[in-house]
Amino acid sequence: MDRIIEILIATITNHNIALAYILGMCPLIAISTNVKNAKGMGVAVIFVVTLTAIINYPIYMLLKSTGTSYLALLIFIITIAATVQILEIVVDKYFPKLYNAFGIFLPLITVNCIVLAVSLFFVNREYTFTETAAFSFGSSIGWALAIILVAGIREKMAKNQDLPKGLAGRGIVFIILGILSLAFIGFTGLANI
Repeated sequence: MDRIIEILIATITNHNIALAYILGMCPLIAISTNVKNAKGMGVAVIFVVTLTAIINYPIYMLLKSTGTSYLALLIFIITIAATVQILEIVVDKYFPKLYNAFGIFLPLITVNCIVLAVSLFFVNREYTFTETAAFSFGSSIGWALAIILVAGIREKMAKNQDLPKGLAGRGIVFIILGILSLAFIGFTGLANI
């Protein structure tokens, strides 16, 4: 149980998939224009990352036991695509405003590198099923935290007109992400994975 808690804490803080591994930057930068959209995208990523890792784990174990683990990457991509397609249909039907706010980025969760990276991390780190579930949930929570923090800072900064023209828009996002990454390094030693 201690290991699971350690994985959860580490993936949200000092091993944050967005701020330490610099993964999932395209949607993070594009969707973080306001907190509402960031929260929606964060929930979608939490759902997709956690669900696909939980589905991919037994599939990988089956592939490994049959000596066909070389097919894992292909199977992981198919699982991710199917999960995102189901999510897209549900969001379009029940949350049309959120669906329109996501635009092209909701289907692009399929190719968001964190979704596949989490599945590849559990393979490389030889996690158990429970560790995989904790790692995938914590990683996606960490990514959602990062996008919400960036969106909140961007909303505050949008009210400030003193920003140099060259830093307006996405330019300042890179600086914000750099500062947040440095801040999250402060959690080093809190937990390790």
